[in-house]
Amino acid sequence: MSTGSGAASAPAPDADDSISAPEGPRTPKSARPAKSSMFSSLKVRNYRLFFLGQVVSNTGTWMQRIAQDWLVLSLTGSATAVGITTALQFLPMLLFGLYGGVLVDRLPKRRTLLVTQTSMAFTGIALAVLTLTGHVQIWHVYLAAFAVGLATVVDNPARQSFVSEMVGPDQLQNAVSLNSANFQSARLIGPAVAGLMITGVGTGWAFLANGLSFVAPIAGLLLMRARELYVVERAPRAKGQLREGLRYVAGRPELIWTITLAGFVSTFGFNFPVYLSAFADDVFRAGAGSYSLFNTLMAVGSLAGALLAARRGTARMRVLIAGAVAFGTMEMVAALAPSLWLFALLMAPIGMFGMTVNVTANSSIQMTTDPAMRGRVMALYMMVFMGGAPLGAPIAGWVTDAYGVRAGLALGGAITAAAAVTIALVLARVGGLRLSVGWNQGHPHARFVPREQREQRDEQLATVA
Repeated sequence: MSTGSGAASAPAPDADDSISAPEGPRTPKSARPAKSSMFSSLKVRNYRLFFLGQVVSNTGTWMQRIAQDWLVLSLTGSATAVGITTALQFLPMLLFGLYGGVLVDRLPKRRTLLVTQTSMAFTGIALAVLTLTGHVQIWHVYLAAFAVGLATVVDNPARQSFVSEMVGPDQLQNAVSLNSANFQSARLIGPAVAGLMITGVGTGWAFLANGLSFVAPIAGLLLMRARELYVVERAPRAKGQLREGLRYVAGRPELIWTITLAGFVSTFGFNFPVYLSAFADDVFRAGAGSYSLFNTLMAVGSLAGALLAARRGTARMRVLIAGAVAFGTMEMVAALAPSLWLFALLMAPIGMFGMTVNVTANSSIQMTTDPAMRGRVMALYMMVFMGGAPLGAPIAGWVTDAYGVRAGLALGGAITAAAAVTIALVLARVGGLRLSVGWNQGHPHARFVPREQREQRDEQLATVA
């Protein structure tokens, strides 16, 4: 199958952009990118409807997460049961994620999202009815978590790749960043509202609120104007499309190294449930209140990082690598923090740099990928990114138990930063770049430049000498 005018395999970055992600395929509607404002993609009516729907739905999703964990604890009194519920929700993505990407590339994404969003709404409402009537059992919760996970297998890559069809390539980075800001805002609001509802009226009403919250994104999808969507050719049904997607990624260093770096960050850097709870209880002896403070400040930093990414308007590889180095370095600094308040304040920049990595990797992959392959590539990216934390958590837990939480956090940050530096050097070599160190307006300056440019400068210096 022809994949159309995809990006070249291993493009050489230019000197001005250092290591930059190449421009992705363009549709006939696209024009040269204009400088983006922080909320420029919201000028697009279809995306505005989508964004507003997600504001409501994401808040409901966070409410259900909190209510679900509380219900499982109430039914079983077991933290292990909570872990099983979480695992069941993520297991389908690990098992079937790539197949979900194949389906997304074949199907119309708007109609697909209508089906997945409706199915998740019914799951929330069913769990609400069982809870409110007093008939809920633990296997009902397990089944609901697995059902949501199955819907996510298709919903996640469809939702990610549908963004480009709403806004086009010029506004893609901005829209992806605003989606992340949307999610982080809900992360601040949803748990607080869920706590009030659970305390006031019970978990069943939180489930019902989540089920009804899907009315907003479904209405937004129905109200969209199909003629204003960017046309993307869908992949026809054919054998070997899963292998074709893997070969597509393997043949493009700009994709495989971005996904690899995201995997390192997720696996070794994003194990905050392990680290933050241990710092709160074992290091600072401050209890649940400090754990909540750490998470809140990190969410604030993540929101700021998403908004800054929206303002930046471009997805460059050097931003991704610099963000990963800064993220890992800040984790190492936090591991040595002598006081609770200094550690808490460091959560904001850690959240900001972590979100920079997330947003830049997401938008870079979408902009670089052929539209006919985008569902499969995004499914692979989400598998690596979402699957990294469950795989890394046991490692982080073992290091924390054996050597202490400070050693665990420092090691995770060191591995993340080292992976980013290593990938930067690999991409520099692939792109024919060399490190140039000098002075610029009285300040030290280091960047990657084309090898030919460096050689010409050396020849000129030799001639003058």
